Amino acid sequence: MGQTDIHAEISSLLQYGVEKGLLQEEDRAYCANRLLAVLGASSFMPQEAAGRLESPAGPLGRLCDWAVGRGMLEDTLDSRDQFDTELMACLAPRPSEVRREFYRLYEKDREAATGYYYGLSQATNYIRTDRVKKDRSWTAPTPYGDMVVTINLSKPEKDPKAIAAAKNAPQSGYPKCALCRENEGYKGSANQAARGSHRLVPLQLCGEPWFLQYSPYVYYNEHCIVFSGQHRPMRIYRETFRRLLAFVEFLPHYFLGSNADLPIVGGSILSHDHFQGGRYEFPMAKAPLREEARFPGFPQVQAGVVNWPMSVLRLRSADQEALVELADRVLGKWRGWSDASAGILAYTGDTPHNTITPIARRRGGDFELDLVLRNNRTTPEHPLGLFHPHSQYHHVKKENIGLIEVMGLAILPPRLLGEVELLKQALSNPAQAPAVLARPEMEKHRAWYEGLRGKGVTAENAQTAVEHDVGRIFQEILGNAGVYKDDGPGREAFRRFLEAV
Repeated sequence: MGQTDIHAEISSLLQYGVEKGLLQEEDRAYCANRLLAVLGASSFMPQEAAGRLESPAGPLGRLCDWAVGRGMLEDTLDSRDQFDTELMACLAPRPSEVRREFYRLYEKDREAATGYYYGLSQATNYIRTDRVKKDRSWTAPTPYGDMVVTINLSKPEKDPKAIAAAKNAPQSGYPKCALCRENEGYKGSANQAARGSHRLVPLQLCGEPWFLQYSPYVYYNEHCIVFSGQHRPMRIYRETFRRLLAFVEFLPHYFLGSNADLPIVGGSILSHDHFQGGRYEFPMAKAPLREEARFPGFPQVQAGVVNWPMSVLRLRSADQEALVELADRVLGKWRGWSDASAGILAYTGDTPHNTITPIARRRGGDFELDLVLRNNRTTPEHPLGLFHPHSQYHHVKKENIGLIEVMGLAILPPRLLGEVELLKQALSNPAQAPAVLARPEMEKHRAWYEGLRGKGVTAENAQTAVEHDVGRIFQEILGNAGVYKDDGPGREAFRRFLEAV
């Protein structure tokens, strides 16, 4: 790429920044000079921008190619991401500007405030929309309602070179983890993602400093993360319920929930207290109550068991304090609850097993809390977890069932995209099936193929049949993760616990 091309790509980025509201016309010279500094170039000749850009991915990619050709960075995804994030940081507004604009809009219209902030996170390429568009998603009918299935391709797998670099990189401890507020503007390293264009919105939850950001991987619409200003471990306790309700009062059009605070049933980051939320109605939120429950002393709280494969108690009231009090009572009783008939043991020695995945949302003037009972016990038969995806489903999903999946949105590994296409190919053309199933990545799917063939799947219905069956398997996995099974003995055991509360 020659000098003139660099000028054209810089000009394209500057025009993009103006059109997206990242900078004003009078900022062009300043931003051009900041881009030149990152590129190690000394002069700039503005060019006519060739058309409107919806994403900066094109010019960023070409500038990365130019930098690789000059030995400025390694040709790995991590190195490119770090470099192009530094380029976009030259265009991004300062944190104070973002916060000022968010709260200016918030005073007039809360939805406008989050709309501005979400749009900014996309425009700065913090959310890489060009990658998110590659994700696959569909719905699948089940007896509990339609499940949502996603194969997420926007969270890239690690390059072997990057893994080696991370292993050998010095452990600075700054930032302490991927959620710490010090990530805002951080260049990135072999162990930490580039966050030069990352911007946070500060807020108060029950008198404590917390921060709002969006997930760069966007598993659903306006997928946000709310994290404590203090680097401290995840913990589910009375104040958790209070903070969740405070947030949905702050942004009534969002839900907010927490992963559990124990391994196996918890999320991927247990070292930093945080929640996940967003503007999205999950399948579980649409599920009706299966049966009502009553708790003496709480006449103002409607309660019941949700018709769902996992074990969910739903509480609803306009009285936040009553919800907090009852939720805390449920949690306290569950922490020490054992029921051998259902395979539930509260402790193994001093190791606790019981916790809760809580989710808060608004229903008009009411607040709603879903309390999902979790247990992380392992057994010789199920060494990865008794209430975890069982081994017969590991060909589809082996990872933990966290908050998002609890609510009915399956996040499946990228490998499954190609494997599902091969499965459809085998079902559509039985003559090719032996060769397809002989492939190393397809051996684990042989029983799945035989089961679908036994149901009469043909070329005409293979696509729908496979997608629906993935939904069925996900429903079964949620049933594995449910502490009380949705059958007669399971329902009776659930009632015993609620009566004890």
